[in-house]
Amino acid sequence: MSIGESGKPRAVVLLSGGLDSMLAAELLRRCGVDVVGLAFRSPFFGSAKAERAALRLGIPLRVEDITEPHLEIVKNPRFGYGKNLNPCIDCHSLMVGKALELMEELGGWFIATGEVLGERPKSQNRQALELVARHSGAGDLLLRPLSARLLPETRPEKEGWVRREDLLDISGRSRRRQMELAMEWGIEDYESPAGGCLLTDPGFSSRLRQLMDRVPGFDRYDAELVKMGRQFWVEETLIVLGRRHEENLKIREMALPSDLLLRERDRPGPTALLRRFPRGGEPSEKALEEAARLLGIYGKQKRPLSPEEIIPCDLGGEVEERAEPSSSG
Repeated sequence: MSIGESGKPRAVVLLSGGLDSMLAAELLRRCGVDVVGLAFRSPFFGSAKAERAALRLGIPLRVEDITEPHLEIVKNPRFGYGKNLNPCIDCHSLMVGKALELMEELGGWFIATGEVLGERPKSQNRQALELVARHSGAGDLLLRPLSARLLPETRPEKEGWVRREDLLDISGRSRRRQMELAMEWGIEDYESPAGGCLLTDPGFSSRLRQLMDRVPGFDRYDAELVKMGRQFWVEETLIVLGRRHEENLKIREMALPSDLLLRERDRPGPTALLRRFPRGGEPSEKALEEAARLLGIYGKQKRPLSPEEIIPCDLGGEVEERAEPSSSG
C-alpha cells in the first residue's frame, strides 16, 4: 500500500459521470480521502461523461478500454440480463475487478462506487451488491459510500481510513437526497441518469440480439456497426444504410476490406454497406438486389432500383451529398 503526495488514504472511484458516482467521489474527498477516478469504454458506452465529471470535480481520471472482456459477458453473462441485453451484475463485477487489478498502479487503498442500495431492482439489491464484491475479487475492499451505513462494514471502515458515521444511508429509487446533496455541495452540472449504456436501450438491444443469433462469434467491429443507420438482414448478409450525410461518412470509415459499399449510380443519396458472414464471402444476388431496392426507396427517387442502377464506391471516392430524410424505417 502506497501513500500519495497528500499522505492520505486513496480511493479508486468508478466514475460513470452520473450524479451518484460524482457524489461518492465528493463524499470521500470530504472524508479526507484522496480520490482518483476510473472510467471504462466499450462499443456500448463511452467515457465522455466521466471525463467531464472528473473535470468538474477536479480529480485525476484513468480511462480503460474493456471491449474484449465486455463482449464476452454480453454474449454469455453468468448472472443474466436485465430488462434488455444489459448484463449489469457481470458488468459491474468486471469493472470492479479491473479496478482491483489497477489499484496498486493507481496508488489506491480501496475501491468505491456510486451504487445505491435498492436504486436498481436487479443490479443494486443487497444480494447483487454482495455478488459483485465476491465475484470481482474485491471483497471488503469495495465501499459504497452512499449506502455504506446500510451495508456490512468494509475494510476501509474497519481500518479507520474512513469513519462509518461520515458515510451515508441512502436507499431506494428516489434521487431526492442525491439532488439535495448536489445542491448543498455545489455540484450543479451533472448528467442525466439515463442513456449511459446502449445495452439498456430496447431498440439497440433488438438489433444486437439479431446479430448475436446470426453471428454468435461477432466482434467489436460488428458491435460498432449495428449502432449505425438502418439495418436489414438478407440471408447471411447485413445491409446498413446511412440515414444522413454524417452516417454515410461514418459507414465508409467503418467499412472493412471484406465489406461492399454501394451507392446509386447517378444521384447523391445513401451509402449502403454490405457485410456477409462469415466475413470474406461475396453477398448473394438476393442481397445485392435488396440493397439496390433499399437504396432507391430511401434515396431521392423513392422507388426501388435495379442492381444495374447502383455502383460500388470506395473509401477514396467522393462522398454523396446529404440524403433526403425519410419518415419510414
